[in-house]
Amino acid sequence: MRWTLKPKPDSLVVSKLAEELGVETPVATLLAQRGIMTFEAAKKFFRPSLEELHDPYLMKDMDVAVNRIQQAIASEENIMVYGDYDVDGTTSVALMSSYLKTLTPNIATYIPDRYAEGYGISYQGIDFAADNEISLIIALDCGIKAIDKVAYAAEKGIDFIICDHHRPGENIPKAVAVLDPKREDCEYPYKELCGCGVGFKLIQAINTKRGGTPEVLLPYLDLVATAIGADIVPITGENRILAYHGLNVINVAPRMGFKAILAQVKKDKLTITDVVFIIAPRINAAGRMKHGLHAVNLLTEEDEATAMQFAGEIEDFNAERKTTDKAITVEALDQIEELKEQERYSTVVYHEDWHKGVIGIVASRLTETYYRPTLVFTKSGDKLAASARSVKGFDVYNALEACKEHIEQFGGHKYAAGLTLEASEYENFKAKFESVVSETIDRRLLTPEIAVDAEIDLDEITPKFFRILKQFAPFGPGNMSPVFMTQNLTDTGYGKCVGADEAHLKCKVVQQGKSGMFDMIGFGLGEKFETISEKKTFKAVYSLDENEWNGNVSIQLKLKDISE
Repeated sequence: MRWTLKPKPDSLVVSKLAEELGVETPVATLLAQRGIMTFEAAKKFFRPSLEELHDPYLMKDMDVAVNRIQQAIASEENIMVYGDYDVDGTTSVALMSSYLKTLTPNIATYIPDRYAEGYGISYQGIDFAADNEISLIIALDCGIKAIDKVAYAAEKGIDFIICDHHRPGENIPKAVAVLDPKREDCEYPYKELCGCGVGFKLIQAINTKRGGTPEVLLPYLDLVATAIGADIVPITGENRILAYHGLNVINVAPRMGFKAILAQVKKDKLTITDVVFIIAPRINAAGRMKHGLHAVNLLTEEDEATAMQFAGEIEDFNAERKTTDKAITVEALDQIEELKEQERYSTVVYHEDWHKGVIGIVASRLTETYYRPTLVFTKSGDKLAASARSVKGFDVYNALEACKEHIEQFGGHKYAAGLTLEASEYENFKAKFESVVSETIDRRLLTPEIAVDAEIDLDEITPKFFRILKQFAPFGPGNMSPVFMTQNLTDTGYGKCVGADEAHLKCKVVQQGKSGMFDMIGFGLGEKFETISEKKTFKAVYSLDENEWNGNVSIQLKLKDISE
């Protein structure tokens, strides 16, 4: 692990902010590091308001999209809501279809089959629309590169509205409207919306046009918050507002589908981390193991008994997904060793029988092991399909662009992408990708980095300090949970390894010359026991956490790493 201490902000700004807000210097420092320099900015940060959301009509083509939907509703056209099979796509379809059903009954939903149709808009989906007299398709979380498919639909008299957030290619499909804040000609002020976020902006615009109150849209924010968490987009600006209020909906008045999932896992109050690790994998499991429509059905179901039945099925899909991805991860790690590829700059592995639904998860697991840009391939029809994952600071999308002579199609983000290629191109692609990564990656990025917000002493960790820190949530990219470093620590003599295979480290620490004693837990750090044994002095990087035991709540230090 590399520990990197973030630069200290301007001390004059920090002291002014501390005075204006009535907070201690460490809190003001953390705010300034996040770009919050004034009382007004801090107010918006701590109390995210829906009134601060941008006008949806600032997005390119929004007026055209709304007019076309209004026209379709007025003339009783059949509308298809089409979305990708992952969390962002299925929540988008649930959001758009359930909102439009309050305006017209003529709504169909469509999620492509991951195996028969693959990612994005499919000819099969368009043919289904044509066969069912659907004249307008609203595509969510996909479509920005579907130039041929949109042209094919137009030949059949079907209009398209695309709501996407992925990077466009050189040309944009000739749809009626293309809503994507990443379009170069789009001046929308916030560029980091997820697909469901773009869908929300569209229903916000329709609602405004129809003279509806903003409160009408509150019940949809649980879906948006889930997509924001699952798609790992920055929790800054507009995403922070949507995630903050969406979490509140999940905790105060969750839709029946969420209630049913949470009944399975018995959790009361959810954070965005819980959404990422509890709700999102279950929604995702439907599209991975069976079909994404199972997730849409659960998220739009209003009957409690039916929702519980759907949630039970999805729980089964998720259990199957876990077993499958563990087995494939073991095989992939074996393949890296057999091919003696442990020292490469990239990981590219392939087996024709690997389950296409879990290769993205496997890529993430391999990245955790070898910490380098990773692609996991499997057979998909007569082609090979892959999921790509990257390491912090390295743009895997750009790396794939540099290999495009070997790729049939690809799309995605800086840290996650998908692609297909001809089987005959696999070895050529693998060699080229390794070459591109080795030539362009900063070698430091191949060692995991812990970005430390500030060095503090244990006596600065007070209940008030922790109470304010909790209000920095929801946490995520762009607003991570604060990480601290403290030096001159010693274990009070109770340190031990815990867990089934003694993989975790647990101790109680004090700091020389300072007051305060804290429990410390380090998951996966059991092997570092030697560093704290025999009352040796050590330093630690950690975040703050709440520990509840026998009804008592205390602050504990959640270790990220320790060193002598």
